[in-house]
Amino acid sequence: MGRGRGRWAPGIRAVALVLLAVAAAAGVAAADPDPDEFERAFPIVEPDHGHTKLRLSEQGLEAIRRIENPIAIVGVIGPYRSGKSFLLNQLLSLSCDKGFGVGHMRDTKTKGIWIWGTPVEMDVDGSKVSVLYLDTEGFESVGKSNVYDDRIFALATVLSSVLIYNLPETVREADISRLSFAVEIAEEFYGRVKGQDVAFEPAKLLWLIQRDFLQGKSVQQMVNEALQRVPNDNGDKYIDEVNQIRDSLAIMGDNSTAFSLPQPHLQRTKLCDMEDKELEPLYVKRREQLKQLVASIIKPKIVQGKNLNGKDFVSFLQQILEALNKGEIPSTGSLVEIFNKAILDRCLKVYREKMDGLGLPVPVDKLQQVHEMANAEAKIIFDKQHFGKHHAAQSVLKLEDEIKKVYRNFLLANEYQSSKLCEARFSECEDKMDHLQVLKLPSMAKFNAGFTHCNRSFVRECVGPAKESYERRMSKMLVKSRALFIKEYNNKLFNWLVTFSLVMVVIGRFVIKFFLLEIVAWVMFIFLETYTRMFWSAESLYYNPAWHIIVSSWETIVYSPILDLDRWAIPIVIMLSFGILYWRCFGGRRKRGRGSLLPLYKNSYKNSSRPRSD
Repeated sequence: MGRGRGRWAPGIRAVALVLLAVAAAAGVAAADPDPDEFERAFPIVEPDHGHTKLRLSEQGLEAIRRIENPIAIVGVIGPYRSGKSFLLNQLLSLSCDKGFGVGHMRDTKTKGIWIWGTPVEMDVDGSKVSVLYLDTEGFESVGKSNVYDDRIFALATVLSSVLIYNLPETVREADISRLSFAVEIAEEFYGRVKGQDVAFEPAKLLWLIQRDFLQGKSVQQMVNEALQRVPNDNGDKYIDEVNQIRDSLAIMGDNSTAFSLPQPHLQRTKLCDMEDKELEPLYVKRREQLKQLVASIIKPKIVQGKNLNGKDFVSFLQQILEALNKGEIPSTGSLVEIFNKAILDRCLKVYREKMDGLGLPVPVDKLQQVHEMANAEAKIIFDKQHFGKHHAAQSVLKLEDEIKKVYRNFLLANEYQSSKLCEARFSECEDKMDHLQVLKLPSMAKFNAGFTHCNRSFVRECVGPAKESYERRMSKMLVKSRALFIKEYNNKLFNWLVTFSLVMVVIGRFVIKFFLLEIVAWVMFIFLETYTRMFWSAESLYYNPAWHIIVSSWETIVYSPILDLDRWAIPIVIMLSFGILYWRCFGGRRKRGRGSLLPLYKNSYKNSSRPRSD
């Protein structure tokens, strides 16, 4: 078995190497597709099952996405069976069997919109541009609605850099009326293009009259005559509408031109089998002139001032298709709205960034001021970048509505943050007032200082729409706290003075044995407890000048900006107690015979035979 595996090992390794090489080659081929693969026509937009709306075709979009250069589109529109596909093959120098499909039956050959997969590289104003040729389904064919034709026409109008309006023999009234959507789009965007800021450039309209048999006048004269107003003495509504289109086309005359092609050959069904030498020489000459004309007026597709590459163009196509399929009937307004969506988002972002710069809460007038500034800046940006001339009013209204919604959210957020902040400051002041109500040593000066500090900090820090209501609450709370403090203050001070007098009696008699201190303390106690009860009521005492002197002395002792006795009372009492004990125990005795200025109690009277009477 070991020898068998040894014999087969080289073969297995060889097969493995071959498989790896094939896989690598397949990977390279997948990563870098063959350019010849795109040498054909691809659908990019197809009709839905009902043949009323349009949908994207992924195979054609993939051919566009790979293009990295700026893109320009040459689109051809016109009635079905008018030779659009053959014309495109002629412009691309392609045969019918290789290029766009050409049919000779009654029904239309092209369905939806197709492109030629390989772009033609041109030099436009010194820049390399990839030109794609676009074939459209002809209108007025059997089994389709007018709305479907309008969508095809509108989509080709918006996508194209040069729009070739391919017409057989002459310009009819119906041909002019079909340009209504193209005219609306041009009117919406034409004014912007003539300014410095190019947001979107409408297609150059090229009237191409094939099989021109008219003699004695040029095709440009024929088109100009067709665009002249038609008298409407009877007030026909249809004629009025067409005349409006004529007026608009005349105004935008510098955005359109006319060209004619003679009939290439009498045998139309055999055109695809003929070479140039078999075609009419005049046709071949005019065809080459048409190529030069298209090359001279072609411009890269510009949207919002930016040249579109393949990926950008596909994204642009998706937006347009969404707009055209949005309603039952395609409208310029819906198209403008889609174009302006990204600009609206950008303007709202600018507005939000300005508003987010505010640190909520803020006063209402400041929020209003910043809102007005941010709103004005957003509208300036929109005015500079928006699409549309007439229908842009809807986008402006939408921008205003969105800004109002954002502003309302900021108002609510500001109110919430203001209430939250003011409630916190109010609670702090309320706790501060409650603390001042229970001072160990009542002090009106300390209460007033805390009252003033609390009120000032609240006024300074509480901002926003909730400030007014909380100021009223604050005022009521402070008035109530002051009234309650004053009511309790006199009673507490009276009790403290009574307690203080008794303490001084004890200290003067038993601790330091200072006779005068004891006498003063007794007088104070008797005055508070006896004299006031005999001659004054409890309330009348607080209005007596003597009481005011007592209160002033008390306030001076208890509270000052330097020393808050309420805070340091216990440490001071402890220190004084230790000091007195130290003095009593280690202070040394006075010498005999030394006199004293004040009468003190003695433990012994050695120099006197008088018995102690106490």
